[in-house]
Amino acid sequence: MKKLPLLLLCFTLALPAFSQRFNGLDMNLGNLYRLSNAQTRSISPENITGEKGKGGMAVPSKDAPANTANASLAARDLGQGWKVNPFVIIKPGQTFTMAEITGSGAIQHIWMTPTGVWRYSILRIYWDDEKEPSVECPVGDFFGMGFNEYAPLNSLPVTVNPGSAFNCYWQMPFRKKCRITMENINTEQMTLYYQVDYTLTDVPDDAAYFHAQFRQARPDTASDYVLVDNIRGKGQYVGTYMAIGVNNNGWWGEGEIKFFMDGDTKFPTICGTGTEDYFCGSYNFDRGGKYTEFCTPYAGLHQVLRPDGTYKARQRFGMYRWHIMDPIRFDKDLRVTIQDLGWRSGGRYLKQQSDISSVVFWYQSEPHTTFPKLPVRDALEVL
Repeated sequence: MKKLPLLLLCFTLALPAFSQRFNGLDMNLGNLYRLSNAQTRSISPENITGEKGKGGMAVPSKDAPANTANASLAARDLGQGWKVNPFVIIKPGQTFTMAEITGSGAIQHIWMTPTGVWRYSILRIYWDDEKEPSVECPVGDFFGMGFNEYAPLNSLPVTVNPGSAFNCYWQMPFRKKCRITMENINTEQMTLYYQVDYTLTDVPDDAAYFHAQFRQARPDTASDYVLVDNIRGKGQYVGTYMAIGVNNNGWWGEGEIKFFMDGDTKFPTICGTGTEDYFCGSYNFDRGGKYTEFCTPYAGLHQVLRPDGTYKARQRFGMYRWHIMDPIRFDKDLRVTIQDLGWRSGGRYLKQQSDISSVVFWYQSEPHTTFPKLPVRDALEVL
């Protein structure tokens, strides 16, 4: 048998999985050539409803209502159709509905570039008619920017590009409705450019709903850091973002991640061998005596904030691990923890007191359990 060229082999291997369930939701290089009855739509400030043939209709006006025709001054000489309303202003304390979609389909891409303090902009996503969000977290953390500072991130489901462009490619199916909001809990207004790209199509019966939850802990040696708990239902865990501010000298990443699933109590079914191992690195992320940033499709140490000797006294690290090729499946329940563990003298482990925050990503059947209450603004501050 002749050997297939690598590109053709990848194409051939990718095709069968999609040929059985192709409905316009799952598109990749292996099936882009296939026709579909799915309809493509997009919501932005220039087409807030996503309706067909309704984009770019804003008219420059000095008397336009709030959140309408924000670029009237710039477009005053050109008129309708010339980038009249490309952004929105979200005032302090205001929650703005970025998208509200009725029908069945899936979010396929979200792009945005929020201004201000990213920790003080809260992203929420609601599926169908639920009253509590399935996604709730500061917008910076959702896109792997937990320290309010830009770092390039280049992975399959999340990219962050210059100057501060946040992109999400997680597939997010819904059956009846989708609502996406942004709350500004800052004392200053924010400017938001954004675009939500989605498809209207039938959703398979076995399609689960996307969830993302934020957690944080100030220094605490009492127990392991809880990434998520109290997940109930059937689904799969698909990703972890973690930001850690280390308050001690020496190597900080000896902690093991543990997945307690489907009735596990004292001991987990999955137990890792170290923090850098879980995030697909090794030996302290060290090359030549220095921490080395890296970005890959599925894992990375994309952000290292080094002390400057004056005002930034601590080392801080941002890491991601996407379980795209190896989702962690559960039937009834899931709890995930990671140890805050380093080294001390005498070759002994050190139970650390680090500042940790995280976002975890998973799919599950609804309904989901109630999320822990999001911390207030001062508690969210990156100190």
